[in-house]
Amino acid sequence: MRLFGREHDNEEAVRQDDAVAAFWAWWQESRPRVEALVAAGDKEGLAELLAPAVGAVHPGLVWEVAPGRSAVNALVVTAAGDAELRPLAHRWAGAAPAADLMWEFHPSRRPDPQPAGLSLDVGGFTFGLDKLVLGLRVPRGSDRVDVSAYHPIFSELDEETRTEATLLALDRILGEDEVARWVGEITPATAAPIDAVAAAYLPAVVADVASGAGEDQWLLLEGQTGDGAPLVAAARHPLRPVDHPLLDQHVMITLPYAHHDADGLPAGASEEALRAFDERLGALLAPRDDALLAAHLSAQGHRVVHVYADSRSDAAARVGELAARWKEGKAVVDVEADPAWAAVSAFMS
Repeated sequence: MRLFGREHDNEEAVRQDDAVAAFWAWWQESRPRVEALVAAGDKEGLAELLAPAVGAVHPGLVWEVAPGRSAVNALVVTAAGDAELRPLAHRWAGAAPAADLMWEFHPSRRPDPQPAGLSLDVGGFTFGLDKLVLGLRVPRGSDRVDVSAYHPIFSELDEETRTEATLLALDRILGEDEVARWVGEITPATAAPIDAVAAAYLPAVVADVASGAGEDQWLLLEGQTGDGAPLVAAARHPLRPVDHPLLDQHVMITLPYAHHDADGLPAGASEEALRAFDERLGALLAPRDDALLAAHLSAQGHRVVHVYADSRSDAAARVGELAARWKEGKAVVDVEADPAWAAVSAFMS
């Protein structure tokens, strides 16, 4: 098993876990001060206290204190759409103390129950969500909603600020994870779309799209390699990292097969052997939630299997042991960190 970058990955995992543990030790000591600042409405003091503590976990994480669902307050520490940091945010939340009457903890922004009443400060302007309108389109064959967003202040803002404002608004309206699941292209506009509707309609449109998405399934695909050789693939659909936030490790299995047709695709005994391997792999992964078979493709006498695993588990080792029993040639297993699932981006929905 070739473990590319594994030593560095293990060191980073230990650093992250230590940083998370240090945060929660700090929280236990600092919670009374946090609560006093929240009660006093002292936003600057709260930022001075919380920002360094969250930044010590990772400087790319974003925090906020919001009204809780069951508790009085919610502390949210989020990757803010950065897929590379999503596993860390979820590990932070997973290590949190149990929620109580005062505090609950979340790794992503939750939808606001009354977003139309919210006003945000964006670039020195008041960004009232009641004046945000959206153009909504669902491309044929897609289970995502493309969004064109317009607000009267957008003409006063630069493109980057418009984009940040739009993303923050969508998180407030729909919830950060639901945006990642169901929203496709996001385009901030300086003129209202012709078919614009109030932003409050977005959750209903997304719910309608989600209801028609159906159960998980496998898609069969055909194509060509970079050399022009025929290729066949199967990919899980939908395939979304947000649904499996702790699976941050890419395990790629390469299996040479002995029997193939003139195009290099598996045939005869090799086709049966690969099918049996898929079944054994599925049985190995199914009882636990620490790994997922994402896709596999065959071309030029080789099957490449993509598995995503929790780097804190032994899933990669279990997969490696299974691959070592392959009998039609030497199996190669490469393991590396890939929290954004870049290796299977071509298959992601």
